[in-house]
Amino acid sequence: MFSLTRYTTPCPESVNSQILQMVVDNLTDISSVALAPSNLLYNIYQYAIGFEVHLYLEALNGTKGIAVELVVAMQAETVIGFCLYLPVKDDPEACGIAFMAVQAGFRRQGVARGMLGEVLARYPHAELACAVEKVPVFEAIGFRVRGARGTQVLMNTRDYGTDGLMGVLDVAPIYSSLEVRQIHTYLLQKHGKRAMVDAEKQRDRHLDQLTRKVQLFIQGRSPTA
Repeated sequence: MFSLTRYTTPCPESVNSQILQMVVDNLTDISSVALAPSNLLYNIYQYAIGFEVHLYLEALNGTKGIAVELVVAMQAETVIGFCLYLPVKDDPEACGIAFMAVQAGFRRQGVARGMLGEVLARYPHAELACAVEKVPVFEAIGFRVRGARGTQVLMNTRDYGTDGLMGVLDVAPIYSSLEVRQIHTYLLQKHGKRAMVDAEKQRDRHLDQLTRKVQLFIQGRSPTA
């Protein structure tokens, strides 16, 4: 059994650190880039996505000017899942799911369904984006396919989008930060320029393939299926 806790203010540091470790461990599932660990750029995205989630967890204190809430699934003192979502301004029933993950050893045990149930109890109009392979999971919970968002399928619990505004953080500067440049320099020194260029080309091909996969999937589905 597991327990669910909803946070609208900063959560304990032990919970924060476990969530961030989960992001690092499950990057391929969490990130829309969905890079495999075999790609040399993987460490850069590990840092960047981890820091992005860190910023959203910090925003729970209300100082960043956006609304952020969090549901955490725990077994004893261990975080086994989390769902970070953004309530929509001017629409008290709507939110956007920003990040969600379940520890590998606890999947298919109702953890994701339980967390989303907690979210939907307060915000019945929810939107998220996921990989094509995960669409049936979210359809079973009540989400509908609405279209494509880059490398992911856009899903919603309603057949229309909210008219309200959802606050998001500008995370683009993370990728030009000193820390990312340092990681890139280290990888360049370790693997060489040719290997890094190949990794970038591999990433770009991978993203193109994911985008085409989503487009083909949407073409075969009704937008409100």
